[in-house]
Amino acid sequence: GPSQGGADQGPERAKPANRVHPLPAGGGRGEGPPASLAAALDSGLADLGLALAAEQRQALLDYLALLHKWNRVYNLTAVREPERMLTLHLLDSLAVLPALGDLPDAAQVLDIGSGGGLPGIPLAIARPTWRVTLLDASQKKASFLRQVSAELKLQTEVLAERAESVAHQARFDLVISRAFADLNDFLPLAWPLLRPGGWAAAMKGVHPDEEIARLAPEISRRMNIRALRVPGLEAQRHLLLFTTSP
Repeated sequence: GPSQGGADQGPERAKPANRVHPLPAGGGRGEGPPASLAAALDSGLADLGLALAAEQRQALLDYLALLHKWNRVYNLTAVREPERMLTLHLLDSLAVLPALGDLPDAAQVLDIGSGGGLPGIPLAIARPTWRVTLLDASQKKASFLRQVSAELKLQTEVLAERAESVAHQARFDLVISRAFADLNDFLPLAWPLLRPGGWAAAMKGVHPDEEIARLAPEISRRMNIRALRVPGLEAQRHLLLFTTSP
């Protein structure tokens, strides 16, 4: 599940930071994406009910190309094939949008443990009025995120820090992650980052009964669980939303 799809996105712990290879100008562009990828993206967006402009669809394909091209250098994901990246990463990330319709147009969004930019970069492309911050403790992954943000001209902020170090900034409308294995690790990090009325959102695979059972009652009563349907994916996906509102 995202427990699997997201497990390879958390901070790198064991490996020393390698020297970062900068992306050359025009990294993901030039040779256009295969028509089949563009068609699969259009089909998936239609299934999700998301109407995106041509420039946004192209930006998603450009991001996919960069993710594929630089995956081995930056160790971004265990998924290697662009077609599977489209489903397991792009459409999986975008599938949360129908559940987030109540966010304000100028929402401040934080993606914790962003890794290769998931879900933050697809969200920033699809919702350009949101101010998306991408946080990852790995300097190497943060470097990739900055390069991609510059290449795709995204108004994202990238922080190469641990969530604890920005906890004093209680400014976010949404704190989201698909990198955390356990709700009981994610929520204590997310909660101090939210402004009043904000939401913590955990992307999950199968319904995480055991994790939910360990939540404190005052937390579980603030929870709203949404089953997500990812086009082209039969595996289960769930979005767990927690509100700071009493």
